[in-house]
Amino acid sequence: MSDEIRSAEIHRKTTETEILLRMELDGTGSYQIDTEMPFLGHMLALFSMHSLCNLKVWARGDTEVDDHHTVEDIGLCFGLALKQAIGDKKGLRRYGSATIPMDEALARVVVDLSGRPYLSYHVPVPGERVGTFATELVEEFFRAVVNSAGITLHIDLIRGSNSHHILEAVFKAFARALKEAIEYEPRVEGVWSTKGKL
Repeated sequence: MSDEIRSAEIHRKTTETEILLRMELDGTGSYQIDTEMPFLGHMLALFSMHSLCNLKVWARGDTEVDDHHTVEDIGLCFGLALKQAIGDKKGLRRYGSATIPMDEALARVVVDLSGRPYLSYHVPVPGERVGTFATELVEEFFRAVVNSAGITLHIDLIRGSNSHHILEAVFKAFARALKEAIEYEPRVEGVWSTKGKL
């Protein structure tokens, strides 16, 4: 196990958005979230709490158009920070999975720190919005995370009828699965792959 602090800070500024994001993998679940989108902020706070990653996010964007650009760019910054913080992946468990309930909702997330970006997202959400937040943007968030982090991610809703509960279960399951994948396995000296590289 390395004594190095696994963290990264990303600043992304475009004509559409400006994002500041800091992630510490070996944290206590502390968070400071300011996204102008309360529901997404709630989901990111849940991620931090259940992954035990410390997370700071400040985001501003052209939300008068819609939230799409800001959500996507937060996802890009999240994925970049994750990739940088993970580093060379030596000694990591690599795989993680979690099945998490939220009342009637049950979601399963499986992650592989594979170096190959792939998202399988099967989460039928009955409501188009939770509050003012478009539920379809959750998939766009995870797609951006996957593409910038270079991970394989499978997200499946097993059952659920309440849109808020469904998405909360998804983010909690993602947090727990990622927590498992980034943990160290002391018996593995290099990268946990027959290829020797991920």
